[in-house]
Amino acid sequence: MLWMLHLCADSGIVVEQYEDHPVGTMREHADGSGEFTSVVLHPRLTLADPSRAAEADALHATAHARCFIARSVNFGERAGGAV
Repeated sequence: MLWMLHLCADSGIVVEQYEDHPVGTMREHADGSGEFTSVVLHPRLTLADPSRAAEADALHATAHARCFIARSVNFGERAGGAV
C-alpha cells in the first residue's frame, strides 16, 4: 500500500483516507503449525478529488508490481486479487 500512496503523491493525487478489509485463508496442520494459503486485500481510498479515481486505479498495477510484500509472499497459485 505504501507504493500506492507514493505513486498517488507523485501524481498529485491526494489520498485523504485509506482502509482495508483483508481476508486470509490459513491451513492448519495437526501439530498446530500452519501457513496462509491466500490473502486478498480490499483497499479503499478516499481521494480529495474523486474525479481522479480512474488515474488512481491505473496506478494500482504499478504499485502491485513494486510492492515488497506482494513480491515476497508466495502462496502458490494466485487467484484473482490474491497477493
